[in-house]
Amino acid sequence: MRKFFANKKLIIVMIILIATLSTVALSFRVRENRAAPPLVQRLANDISNVAAQVVSAPMVAVHAGYDQVGDLINTYNENQALKKNMTQLQQTQATNATLKAENKQLKKQLKLNATLSDYTQIPASVVSRQPADWENIFMINKGTHSGVKKNMPVVSGAGLIGRVLEVHNFSAKVELISTANTTADRTAVEIVNKKEQHINGIISGYDKPSETLLMTQINTKNTIEKGDTVVTSGLGGLTPKGLFVGKVTQIKDDDYGRPATVYVKPATDLNDFSVVTVISRAVQGE
Repeated sequence: MRKFFANKKLIIVMIILIATLSTVALSFRVRENRAAPPLVQRLANDISNVAAQVVSAPMVAVHAGYDQVGDLINTYNENQALKKNMTQLQQTQATNATLKAENKQLKKQLKLNATLSDYTQIPASVVSRQPADWENIFMINKGTHSGVKKNMPVVSGAGLIGRVLEVHNFSAKVELISTANTTADRTAVEIVNKKEQHINGIISGYDKPSETLLMTQINTKNTIEKGDTVVTSGLGGLTPKGLFVGKVTQIKDDDYGRPATVYVKPATDLNDFSVVTVISRAVQGE
């Protein structure tokens, strides 16, 4: 029995030795024949390649996802920067537009002031104007402390826009020439036609659709035409003579063919002004 097991162990050792030698010999033959790699090697290579792909796929996906997230973050940051730049650009454009408008108004004001050398001029700024009372009243930042008095005429841009209605120490309320207040003191004006004839009347209202002043109480046979100049006449006792008011744009005659209502385009846009000049001058007869 013991001999059998001893022979069995010897047989196993011999089999292992033969298998090892056969493998070594086969490897030498494969090395000489490069075109035919061993099946085991091919299987191992295939398995290695598949394993490498399986392992690397998540890494590649993660890396790609990281790149995409990075791109999204960069795009978001660039978008925010562009929005900020756009906002700044819009603000700059708005500021420039405001400054341009103010500069234009100031230039007009300076040109107007140069024609009022006989007047004491009190420059002021509009501080408030209520939408509900837009065509009637506005407030300025000058009052009695600056020499402003009630009934002084107020001009802006190229011509007359109103009269001081109420005065405080450092502010004043101005009534527009376009006021709808029926109890307001109306501005006495005159038309100077192409024949240099003077046609008197008063500014009695305002036409919203055409944005024109209405001149009435006209009693004349003289010709009035579009483009004729309208100035203050000084007959009302409150406003000096010769302040520019506007130009004639339309004439409506009465049943007898005489001008009943004259539409006057104001010299200044009554909806858009921010700087004014209060005119201080003794009116003849005061």
